Amino acid sequence: MIKLIITGVWVAIVTLGAVYGSIQLAKPEDPNAEAEKKKAVQEFIPGEMVTFPVIKKGDVVGYFLSKTSYIVDKSKMAEVTVPIPAVMTDELYTAFVGDQIIRIGDNRELDVKGFRERIKTAVNKRLGAEVVVDVVFEQIDYLSKDNLRQQRADKAETIVHEAPPADIPAGKAAEGGH
Repeated sequence: MIKLIITGVWVAIVTLGAVYGSIQLAKPEDPNAEAEKKKAVQEFIPGEMVTFPVIKKGDVVGYFLSKTSYIVDKSKMAEVTVPIPAVMTDELYTAFVGDQIIRIGDNRELDVKGFRERIKTAVNKRLGAEVVVDVVFEQIDYLSKDNLRQQRADKAETIVHEAPPADIPAGKAAEGGH
């Protein structure tokens, strides 16, 4: 009789162990775990205010004021020898002044997502690695030359205003002025 009870307890323990093991193996992976791993190696680098002239027919008609920050992959930052703020400013200058991505007076809206992707892709291409994970336009303003002459900077036309991401740790401020 005792053998029968011991055998029953043993079978129950083995069955419970097998059920517990199969449930643990069948659990799907936490989808947030991958995102958390990515965020752990990311760092927010605050940008600085940079001014770009708006040129029409060879004459300066106004200025874009831009504060553009970026999120970088900390593990790939060690490979970078070129200062990222300088490359970022150069790409923004190319977009605003050279390619005139925003044309004031043409009532053309800015594709912020496309512009963000363009800057990120161009900077990563110049750095030779996927260092910049995302670009954050904290502010893009336009000041016309007439407004500046009248000393009325409060008439700035805000085009883009974003808050830095709260869930990515901030890094040191970019060095050097532009």
